[in-house]
Amino acid sequence: MKIANWIVPSSPKYDGGKFFTKSKDGKRLATPLLTCLLCIELSDFVFAIDSIPAVLGITKDPLIVYASNIFAILALRSLYTVVAKAVEDLVYLRPAVAMVLTFVGCKMAAEFFHYEVSTETSLMVVVGLLGAGVGGSVLKKSLKKR
Repeated sequence: MKIANWIVPSSPKYDGGKFFTKSKDGKRLATPLLTCLLCIELSDFVFAIDSIPAVLGITKDPLIVYASNIFAILALRSLYTVVAKAVEDLVYLRPAVAMVLTFVGCKMAAEFFHYEVSTETSLMVVVGLLGAGVGGSVLKKSLKKR
């Protein structure tokens, strides 16, 4: 809050759902709600930038790297509820994602030793692992209902 107050004059109190409020002397002040929103947006940006090595593990095409990160920034928060529900309902999704991350790490390590894995192969492995995780979860759920 101190850093935010240093950048933008801030009020210590909320004013309903408003991002800005007026002080007693008429100055426009940011509310803690604006600070919260800025922190959330900053974390979206940081997580999108953080995923660049994972995308580079799949492809070296800069267009795909930048486009995927732009879409990540735009969709990250809006898809959070969908992903949270999916992780809750699909029991094998977490292990599938762990295997995808392991594959990407191994692929990056292999490239260090000058062994190339094609983009097509990488995408097939990623889609296959995620598909197996989702498919296995759905199958388990349907067998459990019987």
